[in-house]
Amino acid sequence: MSRAFVKEDTNDLAPLPDLPVSPHPNYVTPRGLAALQARLLAVQAELAQLRARAERLDRLPEAAAERDIRYLEARLRSAILIDPASHGTTEVAFGHRVTVADEDGAEVAYEITGEDEADAALGRIAPQSPLARALIGARVGDVVTWRRPAGAVELEILKIEVPDDP
Repeated sequence: MSRAFVKEDTNDLAPLPDLPVSPHPNYVTPRGLAALQARLLAVQAELAQLRARAERLDRLPEAAAERDIRYLEARLRSAILIDPASHGTTEVAFGHRVTVADEDGAEVAYEITGEDEADAALGRIAPQSPLARALIGARVGDVVTWRRPAGAVELEILKIEVPDDP
């Protein structure tokens, strides 16, 4: 194998490209802000452990941790804290948990959260999602149309509440 393109005198690794940062406002709930701060501390601790390794030939994990730290710091700098308790519960807003019934009467609860804490498996949706856009501003008893790729679904708003763990 030719060694013509191998740097033998240095172990430097070019920084990894930054992770893309959303162009949308970075609204966060108190829980979401705490989670971002905890993730930053965890990655900083991981980076310190990586730098303390006796064998550091593979610098890629360090570069990845540095990239993640840059991303998390950018998200924290742009965070706009919204306390769901500061809204009334007369209409759906950021941070609210909304219970809806579909056309078959099946009930599901969704919580409108920041992008970084959105998790479909937990029913947490980002405010830019089509579902959140359909729900925001609706009141109990309203029927909204959620336009999905699989077809539109009518949802009736049954309950609006502030989550116990905002």
